[in-house]
Amino acid sequence: MVTTTDEDSDPFDAIVDAPFDAALSQRYLVYALSTITARSLPDLRDGLKPVHRRLLWAMRQLKLDPGNAYKKSARVVGDVIGKYHPHGDASVYDAMVRLAQDFSLRYPLVQGQGNFGNIDGDNAAAYRYTEARLTRTAIHLMSGLDEGTVDFVPTYNGEESEPDLFPGMFPNLLANGSTGIAVGMATSIPSHNVAEIIDATMMLIDNPHAEHEQLMQVFHGPDFATGGLVVDSPEAISHAYETGKGAFRVRGRFSTGKDQAGNWEESGIERLGSGQWQLVISEIPYMLAKGKLIEQVAALIGDKKLPILEDIRDESDEQIRIVFVPKSRNVDPELLKESLYRLTDLESRFSLNLNVLDSHRTPGVMGLKLLLSEWVYSQIDILLRRARHRLEKIAARLELVAGYIIAYLNLDRIIEIIRTEDEPKPVMMAEFELTDRQAEAILNMRLRSLRKLEEMELRKEHEELLREQDDLNKLLESPARQRTRLKRDLTTLRKEYAEDTVIGRRRTTIAQAKPTVEFSMDAMIEKEPVTVILSAKGWVRAAKGHVPLDGDFKFKEGDGPAYAFHAQTTDKVLIALDNGRFYTVGADKLPGARGFGEPIRTMVDIDADAHIIAALVYKPKSQILLASNVGRGFAVEAEELLAETRKGRAVMSTKAGVQLKIVREIPAEHDHVAVVGDNRKLVIFSLEELPLMAKGQGVTLQRYRDGGLSDLITLKLEDGLSWTMGGDSGRTRTEKDMGLWKVARGAAGRLPPTGFPRDNKFQG
Repeated sequence: MVTTTDEDSDPFDAIVDAPFDAALSQRYLVYALSTITARSLPDLRDGLKPVHRRLLWAMRQLKLDPGNAYKKSARVVGDVIGKYHPHGDASVYDAMVRLAQDFSLRYPLVQGQGNFGNIDGDNAAAYRYTEARLTRTAIHLMSGLDEGTVDFVPTYNGEESEPDLFPGMFPNLLANGSTGIAVGMATSIPSHNVAEIIDATMMLIDNPHAEHEQLMQVFHGPDFATGGLVVDSPEAISHAYETGKGAFRVRGRFSTGKDQAGNWEESGIERLGSGQWQLVISEIPYMLAKGKLIEQVAALIGDKKLPILEDIRDESDEQIRIVFVPKSRNVDPELLKESLYRLTDLESRFSLNLNVLDSHRTPGVMGLKLLLSEWVYSQIDILLRRARHRLEKIAARLELVAGYIIAYLNLDRIIEIIRTEDEPKPVMMAEFELTDRQAEAILNMRLRSLRKLEEMELRKEHEELLREQDDLNKLLESPARQRTRLKRDLTTLRKEYAEDTVIGRRRTTIAQAKPTVEFSMDAMIEKEPVTVILSAKGWVRAAKGHVPLDGDFKFKEGDGPAYAFHAQTTDKVLIALDNGRFYTVGADKLPGARGFGEPIRTMVDIDADAHIIAALVYKPKSQILLASNVGRGFAVEAEELLAETRKGRAVMSTKAGVQLKIVREIPAEHDHVAVVGDNRKLVIFSLEELPLMAKGQGVTLQRYRDGGLSDLITLKLEDGLSWTMGGDSGRTRTEKDMGLWKVARGAAGRLPPTGFPRDNKFQG
């Protein structure tokens, strides 16, 4: 028989045959639960994640109280990763730095000395250069750790112990907020005002059935460390806290400034004299690095995406002061503000996701009422544990005090026993019915305590302990007393964080935003007159001012004038091509008139075989008449011609042999259309017969046997038809009676009145 030893056993016998997906799921679930409960989500009761709790506990063990000297951050980080939190030193130090930043935490838990970063986004110095100690807020949060209020658990290596949570009454979860991403879930809780949290909590203690709307009367919403404004409606804010999920629009605050007379003026406008002004920001949205905001605005200025802004300056010291210099004093301040809100992070959104671990360490999203109720239950549980722990201490002390009193009443006999007996302890216990602890305490009593005054003090202490014991027993038996005690303690805490204190003053203003100013890039362009010149070969430029349209403009050799018209820099220029496409170019984007301009094809994507047949200024709510060379056409709203991209917009459908030929604006007072063909036939029909379309090939305007459309114009029939006379006289002729030519749309027409231009054009 062969005996198999451990050395002879096959190591593969230990392998478990199991489906891969099941094994993977099981192991991933363990990892997910670890991430959720031990890393990413805060505990509802103290609002801390394990790394923060261990940091503060290590600092307490190092006696880094507010009244004691600072110690190097490296010492703290070393103790944390060595004793409690076996993770990277960088992650632990980053967590410590955040606890010390007054622009990250509404109520900092660590007081730092040295470079702990700044609101510009600069990182903190290395932990060998900085020092730290606890703040009073952290002491409030850890109050009661030595009073049996919480359980202590072994550390990862079993050599130390650490608290399972902190029992202090400071409402850290809502006061400082928390963010974190776990596996399959996340949390995002803003900071809030402690006084408001306590007010809502005491309302719930008095009336556990209080409605959510009642709580929101004293609990107004976020109170960020960096201030700013929350501009959502009260209804939206209330709904977010009722469900535990939502988002807030947070804006920077424009500071108050002084006018020319030296008086303070609201809205962040600082008057500089001669009508000049500038905007000043004194607070920025939470979690926004000031340097990033300045870079955003500088990029907008450089890319000319914010043309109404001239410059941005950072004049901050300990207080934020960012100055925005407008392009001119005529810029609308409200428009500048709105453009900054929309184009930069000066307005941002902060998510609300009240996903926390409850007292059973189960994750869940809670509304405000449930969250506060759970916190009240945890505080009452801590109160009861503290009372029971104190009762145990009182019972132990009463036992000793009773022994001391017996000793004083029988002092001579006690001394005799001690002097004469080899083993005085059992003799004393038997004679005076003492317990082992009492006898041991009497034997350890100092001689200097053997005086009459000490007996009186012991009797007084005995009475006080009995009185305290009675009060604590009543507290344990009465829920009403428990609520009263909790309210009393909360009231005491509130005084330190009241609205009139530096640390308790509300920083974030809750105010619904005013109706949004109509925002468009056109509104940000300074209005100036220009004269647009477009050459026959498609070179475009814009001369400053309204110069005479028949001026002596210079063109490249072989080129010449095609279109010239007056416009404003705020206007849009419509370019029509014979292929039926329209393009839009901002007048402010056109090159200056010092040279020959630039080809229009560099601004828009025009087909190589297409030709420009019209250029005009876009006028809102106007109508344009389009006609093709084959005598078809329609009217179109000017808005339908605007193109948002370089590729333009197809409006009139064309095909081989069909081209867009005429583009005419229809004056509001005109009521008829006059069309003349290459065959010199003229028809006039009512404008009502012309359809209003967005795109297409249109309807027949005039019927031709041969040739096509030559020209088209609109007119007011009672004023007659006018045309330019030939020669250099510049005179026009008007034919009043047009009854012979007024027919239905689509007719062939008849020869025009005597004297009509031989080129069959209404306009020379």
